[in-house]
Amino acid sequence: MYSMTAFCGLTCDSCPIHVATLEKNIVRQTEMRKDIADHLAKIYGTTPKPEIVSDCDGCKINNGRLFTGCIDCEIRKCAKTKKLENCAYCSDFTCDKLEKHFKFDPASRDNLELIRKNIASRL
Repeated sequence: MYSMTAFCGLTCDSCPIHVATLEKNIVRQTEMRKDIADHLAKIYGTTPKPEIVSDCDGCKINNGRLFTGCIDCEIRKCAKTKKLENCAYCSDFTCDKLEKHFKFDPASRDNLELIRKNIASRL
């Protein structure tokens, strides 16, 4: 598997939605999507159905499959507008949008901070 970092710092190869997309066994993929929907329900206090867990090739994709929750993602929209590789390259790092995301995925902060450290060491 490969490692791709989303705009927000999420590592796609550890994202359950992306992993489910890559799953070849349909029965297992269906189980994974149900688990994801249950997890989303707990995080957002909603009742999503497994059917909303669409395939995703990563939020940086231009002409491909994108998870329904990423289509309107404010972080994604902002980074694409600014033409950033990811939010580690942003002069506004960390913003309110990212701080909200980090509450659910603290590893994303770590990923972006590591990228920022690597950027700084090249200067």
